[in-house]
Amino acid sequence: MDSKLDIDEEKLEYSLRGNAWKVYWLLLKNGRPMSVREVQKALRFSSPSVAQHHLEQLRELGLVAKQDVGGHYVLVEEVKIGILRHFVKLGRMLFPRYLFYAIFSTTLLILYFILIMQSFTRESLFIMVFGLAATAIFWYETMRIWSMKPF
Repeated sequence: MDSKLDIDEEKLEYSLRGNAWKVYWLLLKNGRPMSVREVQKALRFSSPSVAQHHLEQLRELGLVAKQDVGGHYVLVEEVKIGILRHFVKLGRMLFPRYLFYAIFSTTLLILYFILIMQSFTRESLFIMVFGLAATAIFWYETMRIWSMKPF
């Protein structure tokens, strides 16, 4: 039996598509209240009414609230659905989760070459091949996930 959370996630994934997804991503990335015009300009929508429509759609989903003073929209709920599952937010920046693994494996491989490897042996060849393969996979996944972000 599906739980309420599963049903809500399905509804959110269905609703957060296209321009609504771009508006949500923008609010998440900026981390501050934004006006309709700011959203329109940032996403190059044809008119403010397009931006307002998508902001209201997010408000109805409970992800965004409209401030009483100024009428700016602010993100009130962060959800990890779709491609967002693969991103980590640090401050106002969003990074693919694999980026940290790629940096860590690259650093370890460089340290191995500089500090530990003294001669070329069968064991060092195994470590080099395994390390290079793992590092290449992490960098590939980082770039693949990065290319999936909305803008």
